[in-house]
Amino acid sequence: MKEYGFNTTLLHGSEDSNPHGATQVPIYQSSAFRHDTAEELEKIFANKCAGYSYTRINNPTIESFEKRMTKLEGGVGSVACSSGMAALTMALMNILRNGDHVVAAAGLYGGTVELLDELKAYGITTTYVKENTPDAFEKAIMPETRAVFAETIGNPKLDVTDIEGVAEIAHKHGLPFLVDNTVATPYLIQPLRLGADVVIHSSSKYINGSSDAISGVLVSGGKFKWDPEKYPAMAEFKKYGPFAYLAKLRNGLFRSMGACLAPQNAFLNNLGLETLGLRMQRHCSNAMELAEFLNGLGHGITVSYPGLEEHPYHEIAAKQFHGGFGAIITLRTGSKERAFQILNELKLPWLVSNIGDTKTLVIHPSSTIAAHLSNEEKELSGVYDDMIRLSVGIEDIEDLKEDFRRVIEGE
Repeated sequence: MKEYGFNTTLLHGSEDSNPHGATQVPIYQSSAFRHDTAEELEKIFANKCAGYSYTRINNPTIESFEKRMTKLEGGVGSVACSSGMAALTMALMNILRNGDHVVAAAGLYGGTVELLDELKAYGITTTYVKENTPDAFEKAIMPETRAVFAETIGNPKLDVTDIEGVAEIAHKHGLPFLVDNTVATPYLIQPLRLGADVVIHSSSKYINGSSDAISGVLVSGGKFKWDPEKYPAMAEFKKYGPFAYLAKLRNGLFRSMGACLAPQNAFLNNLGLETLGLRMQRHCSNAMELAEFLNGLGHGITVSYPGLEEHPYHEIAAKQFHGGFGAIITLRTGSKERAFQILNELKLPWLVSNIGDTKTLVIHPSSTIAAHLSNEEKELSGVYDDMIRLSVGIEDIEDLKEDFRRVIEGE
């Protein structure tokens, strides 16, 4: 099939066959699907023919979204879930069991840290690297390590993972490398092409784009060779070759846990995907200009953004990303009281615990998304009491700059 550019692929790269010439895949708002013969339904349940039986397992609208995400990330298949946290849980628990160990980047989203803490009850432990470098990941690997995990851009630490370097380390030790690509999106980077094995998205964010649907998705690269001694539960699925990871997930945890995506939300994600490239282009250009503006404003504000040359991860970000440096900026304001004052006085940004909306969103991470983390976990995640996180939207940049200038200069 001809390879198109990013935006053309978003519009014309799907393999959907829409009934009646519909320009969008319809919402198949059905719990179950009828069949003409018992033999046909038997084959579907035995995985001997394609088809739909029950939306908890699959649905045409959901499958359309999965196929689009597979193509964008360059994988072999996807599984869409009810939320980003559900997708991350499925991705990890599909291969982990009691006694296993995970090596993870430190600058993770607070909800992810909480999930990894929850897994301790199931005998699964995590070591966080203090520096996001391939060497630091390698030093943390133990004999019982079974997965390496990182985010392309840490939220809100804004550390940038060397995907190729960490993938090489993980594979050297026979481990899969799982990457959360929510903040960067496939517009900036496709981790599977750089050696990652599974990519996860909270598609409630930039993929959807309008904050109108909760969802998540994981995409498998299909290249990792599963050692049956390290991953005994994968042994019976090796016959599926590059689809082994997905076959195990769909025939086990995903089906049994019921973490399925709603067809309505899959439809909204398909709509959002069509403008992902255009939105990300504007998100990134706005974020770059706003970061430079705030960086020159002074008044006790410290700006962190990978696009700034002085940022500690600027070099690897410039090497890996294509089309920008993301849309997340963090500000250190000097005190929690001043952070709250700025948040309360801004007019355009919305005080919302989300990212990836068309509107600019702001939040105080320490008291919200990282509220349940220990002080040590907050420090590892790059969260401070005087920090504000900005998710830069697609407004006219001069309006955003003026709003921040007015508040920071105290007019």
